[in-house]
Amino acid sequence: MEARVRCVPPVGTGFGEAMPAIPESGPPYASVADLHECAGIAMGSPTRFGNMAAPLKHFLDGTSSEWVSGALAGKPAAVFCSTATMHGGQEATLLSMIVPLLHHGMVIVGVPYTEPRLTSTLSGGTPYGASHVSGPKGENAVSEDERELARALGRRLAGIAQKLQA
Repeated sequence: MEARVRCVPPVGTGFGEAMPAIPESGPPYASVADLHECAGIAMGSPTRFGNMAAPLKHFLDGTSSEWVSGALAGKPAAVFCSTATMHGGQEATLLSMIVPLLHHGMVIVGVPYTEPRLTSTLSGGTPYGASHVSGPKGENAVSEDERELARALGRRLAGIAQKLQA
């Protein structure tokens, strides 16, 4: 499997405000075509009050045609997030991201308890998806537990995507 990294555009704050067609730096913006072309989706977001960030929600809200047609049904999907604090809403954010994916009929992939770090981590990582505790000022580097749980989730998503494509 090969990852295709994308981001979502910011949401405008003013009525009729034009959004840039391409980002000034970083990966290109995600498109609905990316969703059709991928074997599986790993979707991430910073936490905003226990929810996914508005730009990701806005992007997902634009996938009604895919919902109506069932274009994403049966594709595996995993989610990940980052919070400032340990109890900053990681699991709530991951669940908020999972709900629209379930409506699309996607196969949700989480981190099983067969991953030993899931029960020993003192930082991020949940059965719903990978997570990172960044610290209130972003001062925390990704911990080894967070890194390994994210890798485990990626391996699991890729493995299930391969099996479903077969």
